[in-house]
This record gives sequence, C-alpha cells and structure tokens, in this order.
Amino acid sequence: MMCAYRMGCNFYDTAIPEEYGDAEYKLGVFAEKAGRENIIISDKARFMDGNDMFREVMRSAENLGTDPDIYFVHQVDEDNQDETFSRYGALDALCDLKKAGVIKYTGIATHYYSVAERSARDDRVDVIQTSGNIMERGIIDRIAEKDIFKSKGLILNKVYAAGCLLNVFSPAELIGGILHWPFSCALLGIGTIEQADAAMKEDYTPVQFSFEEVMRRLSEHFSPVGCTRCQRCLCPKGYEVHIMLRQYNYYHLGKHYWARKKLRLNIEEVYESCMKCTERQCMKDCPRKLRIPELIEMIHDFVTR
Repeated sequence: MMCAYRMGCNFYDTAIPEEYGDAEYKLGVFAEKAGRENIIISDKARFMDGNDMFREVMRSAENLGTDPDIYFVHQVDEDNQDETFSRYGALDALCDLKKAGVIKYTGIATHYYSVAERSARDDRVDVIQTSGNIMERGIIDRIAEKDIFKSKGLILNKVYAAGCLLNVFSPAELIGGILHWPFSCALLGIGTIEQADAAMKEDYTPVQFSFEEVMRRLSEHFSPVGCTRCQRCLCPKGYEVHIMLRQYNYYHLGKHYWARKKLRLNIEEVYESCMKCTERQCMKDCPRKLRIPELIEMIHDFVTR
C-alpha cells in the first residue's frame, strides 16, 4: 500500500473482516503512516437491514482507527435490493451515519445494472460502485448512455477481470482501455509491489478498444464467448445466463479451479431448463445475437465431460 501511495494512489477500498479478513486493520495502520488526510478510504459490508448496517459501520471505524470516507452496501442484487432501499434499510442507516458525520458519502456496490440504475435515481445514494473492463463492458456501456448517472460518483472495479485479462493484455491497455468511460476512480486489485509498479509507472491516455478487437486478441488463446455482460438476457426461469458465459471465459483465462467450481453449481438444472425452453427470450433480447441455448449446451458438455 505504501508503494502504491508513493506512486500516486490515493484511494483504498476495503471491507469488513468476514469478507476481506484483516484488511481493515492493515489499512488503518497504513492510513496512520501515510497521513489520514492524504488518502480516501471506502469500506463496505454485506448487510441490508438498517440496524445491522449501523452496527457494521461503527465496527469498521473501530477496526480502521478512523472514520471511512465512503461506505457501501456491498453486493446489492436483484433479490435483496428492496430491503436495502426500504425505509429503515441499510441505505437509510448510511444516511443517518452521514448526517452524524461518521461517514462522508453513502454508496451502493453492485454487479447488476438494474440496481445501479435504481441507485442513480435515488437521491440518498452518493456513489455507485460496479464492475467492468474492456471485455465485460455491457454495464458500463449502459451507464454511459444515461444522463441520470452524471450526478453520482462512479467507481469501477474488476478492471483486470480478477487478474484474468493480464494474461492477454498489458496493464496499460487495460487501464487506458477504460478511461473513456465516465468513472471517477478505478479499482485495480493491486497486491504486490510489482503490480503497483506496472500499473502506475506512466500516465495513461484513453484507448478505445472495440469489442471485436478484444475478442480477436482473446481468440489467439482460446475461443471466447462474445458476451459483454449487458444483462439483457433475461431467463424466464431466473437463471443468470451472463454469469455462466463469464465463468466459461474466466476458466480459459486461467481461473481454472474457481470458474469450473462455479459452473458446476447448477449446470445440470440450467441445461435441462434451457433445452426445454421454447420462449428463447434470452436470444431475443441479446444485442450480440448470441445463440444462448447452444452456448449453454457447450458449457454443459465442457463441465461434465
């Protein structure tokens, strides 16, 4: 962290011990050494009830030895968003803590465009954190298209796709490739001095990779699924098709154990449901015209062979 700070990094993101281990404690020690006034700290907890969130923010402040600048409700999804945004939910608790001066800004962290859009329309939300990169650009493309996001702070994570894309693209390409999107800050997931050096040794200018160019580069290593994760492929049965397509690409980008384990969780029921489905709504809504049932069959055969 000190190495990154000396190179110019001034934003540090963490989470409670149950999610990130001892990261809060380490960040608190670092903040004191670097000078608290010189860095911005964001923290987060995966609690949607207001009482639980209030307790966790106070515990985080104690772990850090200082008050976090931004606090996010973590992993807000389509199943828990109503509780998060409800009266006396987690977002209300963050607003009360902001009024009390414990935090400066309220945040929603999500991997779902629908939740990000709801956050953008809610005056209680100051900052939205979501994921994207030059490959998984579907959400950030949709955010860039809508004016409602312009009044919010926007933070982008997964710029390296959990490190996967570093096997094909350089840090300069991955960082420069997302700079034209309207984000205030990018979270890179730096874990070593070498990674900090590679990420911050130069000034970056925006480089616009077309999705076709990204797919061409990936095709030199494997046959990628051309999914941007725009999340328009809504399955009538509720299966998240875009996640399965993502895990397939991640497996071939080096996340062998993790991605295959994820794919195995419910591949049989997804495959069975997909083969019986006659609506094909996922294909109708896909802007890239992917033949999703064929891709699900391919993934099923790959995982079960």
